Amino acid sequence: MAFNFGAPSGTSGTAAAPAAPAGGFGGFGTTSTTAGSAFSFSAPANTGATALGGLFSQPTQAPTQSNQLINTASALSAPTLLGDERDAILAKWNQLQAFWGTGKGYFNNNIPPVEFTQENPFCRFKAVGYSCMPNNKDEDGLLVLVFNKKETDIRSQQPQLVESLHKVLGGNQTLTVNVEGIKTLPDDQTEVVIYVVERSPNGTSRRVPATTLYAHFEQTNIKTQLQQLGITLSMTRTELSPAQIKQLLQNPPAGVDPIIWEQAKVDNPDSEKLIPVPMVGFKELLRRLKVQDQMTKQHQTRLDIISEDISELQKNQTTTMAKIAQYKRKLMDLSHRTLQVLIKQEIQRKSGYAIQADEEQLRVQLDTIQCELNAPTQFKGRLNELMSQIRMQNHFGAVKSEERYYIDADLLREIKQHLKQQQEGLSHLISIIKDDLEDIKLVEHGLNETIHMRGGVFS
Repeated sequence: MAFNFGAPSGTSGTAAAPAAPAGGFGGFGTTSTTAGSAFSFSAPANTGATALGGLFSQPTQAPTQSNQLINTASALSAPTLLGDERDAILAKWNQLQAFWGTGKGYFNNNIPPVEFTQENPFCRFKAVGYSCMPNNKDEDGLLVLVFNKKETDIRSQQPQLVESLHKVLGGNQTLTVNVEGIKTLPDDQTEVVIYVVERSPNGTSRRVPATTLYAHFEQTNIKTQLQQLGITLSMTRTELSPAQIKQLLQNPPAGVDPIIWEQAKVDNPDSEKLIPVPMVGFKELLRRLKVQDQMTKQHQTRLDIISEDISELQKNQTTTMAKIAQYKRKLMDLSHRTLQVLIKQEIQRKSGYAIQADEEQLRVQLDTIQCELNAPTQFKGRLNELMSQIRMQNHFGAVKSEERYYIDADLLREIKQHLKQQQEGLSHLISIIKDDLEDIKLVEHGLNETIHMRGGVFS
């Protein structure tokens, strides 16, 4: 649904104020309606007591409250509508309606029925939760406006929104409307926090107090214009005074058992920042559940952004460390080059001069250092030993890296058996060869003797 900022038009439908605030967890601040504003605690200074009194639907007339309690008790325990056993069934039906928090309890022909609401003491669908207390001062001038629009529409039309609100303020050139923040709410609603800066003729500026701004927006004609802009709720975001907090904590809300309220105050995880608030009915529970889901999504989105930032910082750190190492190497190289240039320059400058005493002393020191380095048990020998060990480790590492095959145990056993048979065959062959060699030697010896004997005969 598109925006219709600018001059209000008569065709735009006026949005009725919701039965409960559609804001976030806090929900504090005076609302544009009093009926159903169960969690609106602060109010303008001149109407604070009235707003606080209407917070928990506290009755203003004791006799009315007494009659209401008597009628409720009669409807739940002893109705006299029919005058027979059906009144007992009617009493149970009234009890069921009271537990549920809806319906009418008939109990007497001459007295109107009792209206059972979720605020009645017998309603079972209620609990106590906790909401954050705002910590903004009235001088901060923060005013919350709840739009029945999506956040994307609000952000895309933010300049038109500011201009329209400025027109609602009368178009005074000394006033400037500023947007403090925009937040998504459940049910396609958006919370916009604004403040107005007023510039004086002498050049100074100040923020319009939140209560003053709220009082202006609560005027009948101004509220109509805001509703035509899609604003369904307006409230101040100001902190509660100690007196207001004390009054809220001392008086249990309508329909909440005092014992439960006292236990809720005891169980408050942070009494400095949180305040107990009643949750009546499934509608309020569903609203808080939606708000919780919305906040969880926002937190997850923020965590994702932080995670991306951390990853980017880690990449930048790695790049920076690599650059630092590169610059260190470059600095070392430049230092060596500079030293070489200085050496050559010094050699040329000293060319033709005899060796001076300090130079001779330096030469002796350098020779001593060179001898120490070249000593077998000194640095050079140790360095050579370390280099040899490194080469051996590299060689063994290369050999180990080449071992890629694995032989099965049974196959290895067969190979050993085959090699053993081959070895035995070779041993047998070697023994045969040795025997043949002995026979050949014996034949050769016999031939030599025969030749020697024949030579003696012929001689």
